[in-house]
Amino acid sequence: MTDRLYLTGDDEADRLLATEPMALLIGFALDQQVPVQKAFCGPKVLLDRLGSIESRTLATVDDDALLAAAKGPPAIHRFPAAMAKRVREVAQHIVTTYDGDAARLWTEAADGRDLQRRIGAVPGFGAMKVASLTAVLANRFDVRPPGIEDVMPAHPTLGDVDSPQALADYQAKKRAHKAELRAREG
Repeated sequence: MTDRLYLTGDDEADRLLATEPMALLIGFALDQQVPVQKAFCGPKVLLDRLGSIESRTLATVDDDALLAAAKGPPAIHRFPAAMAKRVREVAQHIVTTYDGDAARLWTEAADGRDLQRRIGAVPGFGAMKVASLTAVLANRFDVRPPGIEDVMPAHPTLGDVDSPQALADYQAKKRAHKAELRAREG
């Protein structure tokens, strides 16, 4: 197991991602249309502004307070209102499905496919996030339900990031892959 994920460049935020399961889910929820570092700093920013990122708190906090925390300045995302709503939906899902314990999403998975089904049921988590979170859980937290090898992604993901340099390498590969896709389409 790791004591930090190297996703933000901020040691406190990286440690929070590794020690607070809800922070990890919030980071993945925010990881779209913004740099990885920005997305995964979001949980620490929300914690600083709200005093808690516990699922029950986020599921029930006043809408205006959550929106203000998301908007900042600085905002936690380029679409802070939509992401405040998404954070609430994720928290509500964890409260309803796992009695508020985000770690149960993976600690109680029967096998690799069940783990991916559970991740995919989180609001806003599509195939890319399912694959990436699966890899992070397996590679960084040693989450190894039976059959995990059968569902591990064959492509690079955030689960391969084990240092600041590995994050830079991952982001460079991702940019190159996107440029290649655009070139094929254009």
